[in-house]
Amino acid sequence: VDTLFLIYLFLLNSFRFIAKPCAINLGIQDSGPHRAQPNAILEKVFTSITKSPDGRRLEGLSKQLDWDVRKIQRWFRHRRNQDKPTTLTKFCESMWRFTFYLSIFFYGIRFLWTSPWFWDTRQCWYNYPFQPLTSRLYYYYILELAFYWSLMFSQFTDIKRKDFLIMFVHHLATIGLITFSYMNNMVRVGTLVLCLHDASDFLLEAAKLANYAKYQRLCDAFFMLFGVVFIVTRLGIYPFWILNTTLFESWELIGPYPSWWLFNGLLITLQMLHIIWSYLIIRTAYKALMRGKVSKDDRSDVESSSEEEDVTSNSTKGVFSTSSNGSNRINGHVASGQWTEE
Repeated sequence: VDTLFLIYLFLLNSFRFIAKPCAINLGIQDSGPHRAQPNAILEKVFTSITKSPDGRRLEGLSKQLDWDVRKIQRWFRHRRNQDKPTTLTKFCESMWRFTFYLSIFFYGIRFLWTSPWFWDTRQCWYNYPFQPLTSRLYYYYILELAFYWSLMFSQFTDIKRKDFLIMFVHHLATIGLITFSYMNNMVRVGTLVLCLHDASDFLLEAAKLANYAKYQRLCDAFFMLFGVVFIVTRLGIYPFWILNTTLFESWELIGPYPSWWLFNGLLITLQMLHIIWSYLIIRTAYKALMRGKVSKDDRSDVESSSEEEDVTSNSTKGVFSTSSNGSNRINGHVASGQWTEE
């Protein structure tokens, strides 16, 4: 509880005293998208019936208000967008996550560099379960657990994206693994899993920061680097290094302990999510390379507020696209939809 409170205080202070001034210096304004024109009838429909009316309802509202159907569509689009967080808010959130991921990754690397199980994974199982829990290892675990709990809670208050269920399963599996491995003193292999997952996450947040600041080339470069690191670590190192030691080396050295199946089941669940996210990243990169642009993100949290035709293409150049109100179209753990957060 104390750790969670300290992380909350750090988040609050970083938002007020670090991230916000940086965003303002980069020209990011604390202004939201275009606000919908006040209209009691449409507001009642929006809050009580539907936020995305179908064609039949649009025709009825058009006759009732004597408005053009396209004007009503724009009203609902603006109304949906005005409840979304501003680019400044999202920039501050990404800066907080970038700071955490980068700090915890370098802490993990520094800690593991002098740990014998980093160089020989069989050390994770020697003398198990009678392995000492050092203070550095303890704080590493508690910080990671507190952070993922904060992500789990914030997912229900943030914008609900199309990969909500995937991210929910990811956070649940991660929290379950951290808690389970801690309770069963499997912290050695647990630190390897944590450090491996942190290796690419800070690059994703760096790409989002560049996107919010409208540094498109830098954003694309960070995303491409993130994609390479993500695929190498999650589809290469993770199965051949982590799963190899938890599935085979542990069986050989200590046998099929009672929780072996549950522990490895959770790790395999993470691997399945890695495959899904890697496919989404590769698809995004392929579109960018073949067409020079990427179509609208499948899990976009901000809709176009253009006053132009609704059927106008939402595509813009680059791996990330910025909508007409300045908010990013790719905003999640990995570039899902085209990226997922993590």
